Amino acid sequence: MSTTTMIILVIAILAIAGAAFLYFQKRRTEQLHGHFGPEYDRAIDEFGNRQKAESELERRAKRVGRFRIRDLSLEQREQFAGAWRADQSRFVDEPRLALQRAHELVTEVMRARGYPVSAEFERNAADLSVEHPYVVEHYRAACDIAARRDRGDVGTEDLRKAMVHYRALFEDLLGARVSPTEEVKR
Repeated sequence: MSTTTMIILVIAILAIAGAAFLYFQKRRTEQLHGHFGPEYDRAIDEFGNRQKAESELERRAKRVGRFRIRDLSLEQREQFAGAWRADQSRFVDEPRLALQRAHELVTEVMRARGYPVSAEFERNAADLSVEHPYVVEHYRAACDIAARRDRGDVGTEDLRKAMVHYRALFEDLLGARVSPTEEVKR
């Protein structure tokens, strides 16, 4: 084989390898963006680099893949839904207590589903982002308002917004809509 043929062969192999690499990178990006949705964009903003963000999202997915996440039974869903309705009705008279209870109830549902809830908020949000990427931002917003509540920096309207945020996550975790007058159905 001549030197020219060898050079052409090496260049062709490198070009094919480069094209394959770019194809798989593009496919990886599309899959992660499709799965994580708005959380993908948030990770890009947070890390400032697509590679780092995608590595973090894959790390999260791998970590959560080791959990034993399960659906709730109909009985559990009904029990949690009843507790939510009671806490939601408490909001009129005791909005701060209702918000605290909403946070606790979301945490209880997370545990019942198999999430290893920790005291570290960011870890919990990252874990939730894998299976609930479209509502995890509600969790972040609600927890932010709750933290400001603890400092005395919120009014009743902020507390109401936090309840709405917690409810969005709660319903997604529950796998059912919860309204004050309807039964939980799957």
